[in-house]
Amino acid sequence: MVDFSLSYEEKQVRDTIRSFIEKEVMPLEQDVLRNERAGRPGLEDGAIRELQLKAKKAGYWGINTPEEYGGINLGPVMSAIIAMEVGRTFVPFGFGGEADNILYACNEKQKQEYLLPTIEGERRSCFAITEPGAGSDARNIRTRAIRDGSDWIIRGEKIFITNGNEADFVMVFAVTNPDASAGEGVTCFLVDRDMGWKSEPISTMGEWGPASLVFEDVRVPETNILGEVDRGFELAMQWIGAGRYLIPAGAVGAAERLLSMAIEQSKNRVSMGRPIADYQAIQWQIADSYVQIESAKWLTLLSAWQLENGIDSRHSASVAKLTGAIMANEVVDRVLQIHGGMGYTKELPIERWYRELRLLRIYEGTDEIQRRTIARNLLRGYAKLGEVGS
Repeated sequence: MVDFSLSYEEKQVRDTIRSFIEKEVMPLEQDVLRNERAGRPGLEDGAIRELQLKAKKAGYWGINTPEEYGGINLGPVMSAIIAMEVGRTFVPFGFGGEADNILYACNEKQKQEYLLPTIEGERRSCFAITEPGAGSDARNIRTRAIRDGSDWIIRGEKIFITNGNEADFVMVFAVTNPDASAGEGVTCFLVDRDMGWKSEPISTMGEWGPASLVFEDVRVPETNILGEVDRGFELAMQWIGAGRYLIPAGAVGAAERLLSMAIEQSKNRVSMGRPIADYQAIQWQIADSYVQIESAKWLTLLSAWQLENGIDSRHSASVAKLTGAIMANEVVDRVLQIHGGMGYTKELPIERWYRELRLLRIYEGTDEIQRRTIARNLLRGYAKLGEVGS
């Protein structure tokens, strides 16, 4: 019999994180709304850092960072559970002590210059592969890096780069061998901002503030190559694949919080002499939302479990990501409907979540890309129907 229960230690971690989010982070929600609606960042870097240090005192620093680098390395399953708890609030908070997984591919000198300062929060990175003509089609990137003696000259543009406006260095992917076959001939470079690349903010319908990055003959020393020349695409896929399950995990947390708001509203809102919770139309919306949330939750945990146990989780991560993104958008729509006109106003945070969650169906692989991946895996026999625990 499969045991789906959490261990005592896992429950302790979940409950501690939940308490921290409720006591330290959620009280900042109104401040975040006021700041964002005034055109300011929801939280300043100093406030986020203060929260991270409070969490560090409680023992939560480097959730997935190896212990040799000062982290606690809880693993994918607990990381997913923690992401669900953090997802319950829209305050832009993340635990400190983290670095992009591909930065562990740094050599020793690069680790001192990039990896370790990023873990400590002294430096901030961004990952840049998406281009105006190469979004989900990452193999079609056009940014070029041309060798010039012991340096490389990078020329091109990246778009929709998270942290692109705030980062002081970028992991940028550029074509170094145009004649190579698909998936080869791409190299990853560690490029400091003071080497000459520029960023411009991109306004979006949500609070996500990505950037476009421009590289105009940016000179980068060969010592700043991450990994091997022409093997950068492998690093890119490692970056994309390692954390995909965390997207639906956050969606589950947000949807659970939203559904709790809808349940409370349905009990308190009276229409035609009765709480609207008494009406079947409302009950079905609540029931459908719960079923979708639970489905996305367990698909997400399955993907995390596979990753933790060394099983190829790419297929299950696509299933979880597609399910979680659609679920979150349908749940927030129902919750807004249950709140009626008030849900549509800025008096409540539902409209903010509505805009924010819409992004889930686009970034880190659109719905269409996930469906393509899932179908391809089934048609080619990489994934099989009827298998349990595979």
